[in-house]
Amino acid sequence: MHKRTLGNYAIDGINVVLLALIAIVMIIPFWYVLAVSFASYKEFLESEIIWFPREWVLSAYDYIFASSSFVRSVGVTSYVTVMGTLVNLAFTSTFAYSLARPVFGQRPVLLLVLFTLLFSAGMIPSYLVVKELGLIDSLWSLILPVAISPFNLIVMRQFFLSIPAELHEAAVIDGANEIQSFIKIILPLSKPSMAAFALFYAVAHWNNYFTGILYLNSPEKWPIQVILRQIVVVGEAQNTLGGGQNLLEHAPPAETIQMAAIIVATAPILIVYPFLQKHFAKGVMLGSVKG
Repeated sequence: MHKRTLGNYAIDGINVVLLALIAIVMIIPFWYVLAVSFASYKEFLESEIIWFPREWVLSAYDYIFASSSFVRSVGVTSYVTVMGTLVNLAFTSTFAYSLARPVFGQRPVLLLVLFTLLFSAGMIPSYLVVKELGLIDSLWSLILPVAISPFNLIVMRQFFLSIPAELHEAAVIDGANEIQSFIKIILPLSKPSMAAFALFYAVAHWNNYFTGILYLNSPEKWPIQVILRQIVVVGEAQNTLGGGQNLLEHAPPAETIQMAAIIVATAPILIVYPFLQKHFAKGVMLGSVKG
């Protein structure tokens, strides 16, 4: 057994201190946002900075959830995230499996995929394509143009290549075709990898706001990140959340509304991530080496 030296302990100590400092720097802003979102109207006006509210109130959360536009945006984002992730996994896994099989024309197609990693069409050509497909002001404009991530496709293909070819050959001998082999053999072995990529895609869909601004003209179709942008960046909390109609009689300060909206928009991913973390760590490593 290797004996640890004083230098090893010193390096470990430095690593712990650095990681602790990084964690603190990342946690402090999030805690401040959380504290302000629960602060009362009086305390917010009297305090320059709030770390621990004297009284934890839910007025800001009551205000945003009393808005039909905000609640609707949560539903829109949930729909886009779930449907988009399913489309991403279906398209990416089938395309990656076809590229992993020794078929004619595989290499040119793979080179085209690699080309898209280095060069992209840009915003204007992408908008024109979406427009010609009739997807403007449709929620599918947030899903179909990003159905496949080239990077995730390459990694998933590498994982499929790491699966022993004898499994596929045995399935063929038993009478299975390519589709049956993929569904009954490859996919069950790919659960950790699929969970990792599902997390990648779901986070991307949930946090996406730019394509919503670009392709969606109707405010009732805006996802939560676009609503959050209108509240925080543009500063239109009252107008975005319905102009005060059907909301609380006395609106909380705009800053507490902004902080509450940030917490609501961030919380779902923070809640889901721990449940997928074990699959995430394993799935990321599965395509990294071939052996």
